[in-house]
Amino acid sequence: MAPILRVRSLSVVYAGNGLQVPAVRDVSFDVDRGEAVGILGESGSGKTTLALTLLQLLPRSGRIVSGSIQFNGRELAGLREKELESVRGAQLSLVFQEPAISLNPVMRVGAQIANVMRAHRRGNRAACHHRAKQLLAEVGLSDTARIYEAYPHELSSGQKQRVAIAQAICCEPAIIIADEPTANLDIETQTQILQLLTGMKARYDLGILLITHNPGLLAGFADRIMVMYAGQIVEQGPREPVLTRPLHPYTVALLGCMPGDRAMTTSRARLTAIPGDPPDLAKLTDACSFENRCGYRQAICRSRIPDVTQPIPGQSVRCFVPRVT
Repeated sequence: MAPILRVRSLSVVYAGNGLQVPAVRDVSFDVDRGEAVGILGESGSGKTTLALTLLQLLPRSGRIVSGSIQFNGRELAGLREKELESVRGAQLSLVFQEPAISLNPVMRVGAQIANVMRAHRRGNRAACHHRAKQLLAEVGLSDTARIYEAYPHELSSGQKQRVAIAQAICCEPAIIIADEPTANLDIETQTQILQLLTGMKARYDLGILLITHNPGLLAGFADRIMVMYAGQIVEQGPREPVLTRPLHPYTVALLGCMPGDRAMTTSRARLTAIPGDPPDLAKLTDACSFENRCGYRQAICRSRIPDVTQPIPGQSVRCFVPRVT
């Protein structure tokens, strides 16, 4: 069966002040229906730009310079805005990091969900409002009558995120892109949101792209993980080997930044940091982008950009010196 989302050799730049800044570089991946894929990386690695590109929501300064985005066999790159309206929300949805920004502050949340359904399904008002109330219950909100009539500012951060998820699934899309959906939530609420997304995946056979900087969130959630650095996917594979036997030195370093048991129990524990700074994307050279921060670098790393290889079946890496054990 063909993947529901197929991205090939996708590159995106931001232009301004005489500069061309490559934000996404030669990215390729697939997502199957019912599959959860994690996109992992530091801030500035290109994760959010990739998400916006898939939905053709880039700002004016951003543009696709090459590559293909096929959704359900249909090419999205280059579609006119009118054609994209039948895809966004109905078949491919986005849950933003900050629901307070994505939700209309002067409209009751129940009406916001119902309006999405009416826009795509052309259902009658009563049926859409009834389904909106059902969805609020499905995403774990107990006082649905009050929340349905509430404005976003009257809800907690966790409640707003649940409303945003209800809005994203209301037309039963094939894929949801969740961009750091737990970033501003406490640990307990983060767990609840991930459990909710897992339940929605099973109930609606959803494909989910979960964007995060936190490897711990993917441990019990993702089927596969893509690691991004400086706009490139530097490692990709099933969850377990990527998190326990990573190949790319950046993935190794990123996992090393996670607090262990001791760090969770004492304030004296020191966290490991990746040395150096992420590269300036406006000044990239024909070399490995991680070379200046890598403890395993060799002379070849400064000579050209490494190709993608698969030293272990099913696990690919863009590196001259993968950590194969």
